[in-house]
Amino acid sequence: MALLEVNGLKVTFRTRKGTVKAVDDVSFTVDCGETLAIVGESGSGKSVTCYSFLDLLPKPQAHIEGGTVMFEDQDLLKASPARMRHFRSQDIGLIFQDPMSSLNPYLSVGEQLIEPLIYHPDPKRKKTRSQARARAVELLDEVGILQAESRFDSFPHEFSGGMRQRVMIAMALINEPRLLICDEPTTALDVTIQAQILKLIKKLQQSRKVAVIFVSHDLGVVAGIADKVLVMCEGKVVESGDTDSIFYHTQHRYTQELLAAIPSGKKHQDNRTQAGAPLVTVNQLSTWFSDHSQKGNKIVKAVDDISLTIQRGEILGLVGESGSGKSTLGRSILQLAPSNRGTVTFAGTLLSGLNATELLPWRRKMQMIFQDPYASLNPRMTVYETLAEPLLYHQLATRQTVAQQVSHIMSDVGLPRASIHKYPHEFSGGQRQRIAIGRAIATQPEFIVADEPVSALDVTIQAQILQLIIDLVEQHNLTLLFISHDLSVVRALCDRVVVMNGGKLIEQNLTEALWTSPEQPYTQELLQAISVADPKAERARIAAYELSHQ
Repeated sequence: MALLEVNGLKVTFRTRKGTVKAVDDVSFTVDCGETLAIVGESGSGKSVTCYSFLDLLPKPQAHIEGGTVMFEDQDLLKASPARMRHFRSQDIGLIFQDPMSSLNPYLSVGEQLIEPLIYHPDPKRKKTRSQARARAVELLDEVGILQAESRFDSFPHEFSGGMRQRVMIAMALINEPRLLICDEPTTALDVTIQAQILKLIKKLQQSRKVAVIFVSHDLGVVAGIADKVLVMCEGKVVESGDTDSIFYHTQHRYTQELLAAIPSGKKHQDNRTQAGAPLVTVNQLSTWFSDHSQKGNKIVKAVDDISLTIQRGEILGLVGESGSGKSTLGRSILQLAPSNRGTVTFAGTLLSGLNATELLPWRRKMQMIFQDPYASLNPRMTVYETLAEPLLYHQLATRQTVAQQVSHIMSDVGLPRASIHKYPHEFSGGQRQRIAIGRAIATQPEFIVADEPVSALDVTIQAQILQLIIDLVEQHNLTLLFISHDLSVVRALCDRVVVMNGGKLIEQNLTEALWTSPEQPYTQELLQAISVADPKAERARIAAYELSHQ
């Protein structure tokens, strides 16, 4: 008998524009110890399907029109609130996609971790505060949080995005559930931590026969861990079967499009790097922060004595694990984070030490694409206002000409001109990233820092955004610093790659030279952890990776 059996699930949302079918007649089963992967683009109904099991959909907007969700002998859709709390606290764990909005900013991560253990409804599983703390520290260490004992009392904002996701995973695992629902659990994680987390989930499965539903747009990850795959599009199941059948004997065109969108191989475009003086020169740059969560006000060397150059027309990839200092280096180069020492030179002009007024002419020539477009866009401004603001501020347009220029930018980034007066929340994640890119190119810059611009996007939208970036780089003769933890994307896009670890630059080389002959053990570790969208190859890679890390 299956641990979870879903039959004919139908979920609708009532909106101002009518009723939307989010989940339309979805059926599947999950056995003990089995992993089911649910894949599809944003808006396909993956997360809504899973959230409906635990009564986590917003009401009254969401309405379950029909179907059953049997967890052993209980229909979850008919469970009372008390019974549902029982399932949430003991039997079913959920790893949310966005840890920052899921964690309580007013409580330390440790307090949030031990809460279910201290207030557990089962007296036999209830623990004292000291016992709960010991278990929480053990689990934090297991999911890759360094100095877990001291970080127990840290707050969510004191962690990087990847580290917050690890905390979320620890919260889901702390009560050792029988069914674990993972909603994009490794999206924000670098490849080595991703490998650790997947290994941890696999270990839990083997030791406790835990069933896993793995929601993801990363088909490389799915290839290595899933026993079965369910492909969803617009609320419907378009294809399902065992993993090998889905990857090697694909039937549906939509699934073929998903597989075709996965970045693979080396860069095909010609190297546009121009000879001569570099556009950007970084010399012995250091950016340090005070960590008030540590006793004695510890200094964190986010960027530690880094020197590098970026040639005109070059796409330079910057890779490393979460917390390695990649984003801080990008912001320091743009003078958005104050550096302690060292210099940054742009087009022959020393930027370090300039005040805000003196930097203003250079702001137009240097722009940034942030990782989270929703957080970086002003929710009170329409797309028109967002794109017009930098044009008017830098006097690149007048009130009479700005509308025409905004319309041109919309066309450049592939947004319909009819949506020019919409707000950010009315767009999908991929469309919001297009708006952010449009804002970055609005000032006709020479240099752009792209900080994880596609990390949260599904593969088809990711492919579109990457092609958009390539087209804009060529069209506008841009120089790009591309920060990413997805090494497959970096290989397909970048001319040269630099590797950071612990705030230091440890290796740099031409992209293919780095891939074929990495010198540093850390770089070798990163490359070994890259997943591939081929089940047989991915299983072999996982086995080799685990053998080398025993």
